[in-house]
Amino acid sequence: MNLNAKALLAMIFVFVGCCSNVICLELIIKIDPGAGNLITFTQFLFIALEGLIFTSKFFTVKPKIALKDYVKLVLLFFGANVCNNYAFNFNIPMPLHMIFRSGSLMANMIMGIILLKKSYNLRQYSSVAMITVGIILCTLVSSGDVKDNTHHSLKADSAYSAFFWWTVGIGFLTVALLISAYMGISQEVLFKRYGKHASEALFYTHILPMPGFLVMASNIAQHWKIALSTQPLVFSLPLLEWNLNLPLMLLYLLWNMVTQYVCISSVYVLTTECASLTVTLVVTLRKFVSLLFSIIYFQNPFTLSHWLGTMLVFLGTVLFADVFRQLFECAKSRTKQLETEIDTEDTEAPTDQSRLL
Repeated sequence: MNLNAKALLAMIFVFVGCCSNVICLELIIKIDPGAGNLITFTQFLFIALEGLIFTSKFFTVKPKIALKDYVKLVLLFFGANVCNNYAFNFNIPMPLHMIFRSGSLMANMIMGIILLKKSYNLRQYSSVAMITVGIILCTLVSSGDVKDNTHHSLKADSAYSAFFWWTVGIGFLTVALLISAYMGISQEVLFKRYGKHASEALFYTHILPMPGFLVMASNIAQHWKIALSTQPLVFSLPLLEWNLNLPLMLLYLLWNMVTQYVCISSVYVLTTECASLTVTLVVTLRKFVSLLFSIIYFQNPFTLSHWLGTMLVFLGTVLFADVFRQLFECAKSRTKQLETEIDTEDTEAPTDQSRLL
């Protein structure tokens, strides 16, 4: 598993970018759990503006993939992101959110069987069964401790209980999983036809859905006001002799936008520079580190049953990717290589001595 400097840098930025993004996301939802649409909008806006300047160069670069072929991908990507972030509005705790999203392999298998008529081996079925049981276990345990986490300024009497809205949130996460799996298949088909143009796809999947946020304009404006009303942080600018007051949640939103871009870009570089085994290990480990940080730093309730479910999810992911066999083969190949090098040195040594004689 030889890594060049670019791949090593990508690994570091996957951990720094993606873990920071999850931390920042949790900091935001601790203040305002209903800010999902605002978070999605700011992320899309930042990546769209970056792509407009550096990828499309203000639409002067002709796209390699026809815009009409992006329509399905854009709708799916937009729907999945909105569902994932909006789920926080329905009493979904961050650890459960992360565990649920780790079930993408299960959704991919379902879509593969239904749409592509794929068949899988016993190991893959077993691993997906482990992931499914793990997610169900974590979901059932979490259902016993549901709290209404609506922002105090938006609380209103409701005929429905906090548990009911929690089940709606679980519904959003389930829909997002299935949409993401279908999007993966659509993206695969698109890239097979046109070739891989990830930077272009990243730009168009973020800029084309922007009009869709008009539907959520009132909700975004409502939570923008909450963001502006949060405790301000004062930054002194001695050269200009004035102080900058920046609301705390606004700072978190800026941090979230930047880290989201770093995370997505780093994962893309990792997939182009490394084998699938390395990518699977890095991404899985990154998710586990994020989960640990969420439990320890933010003191989210996490029982023994949660841990059991989490282990089933992560072990199932590793088993599906056949990581253990591939690691064994890598180690075996490395051992053979070392043995060959030693044998070569042994055979060359007498030859060198005979030359001296």
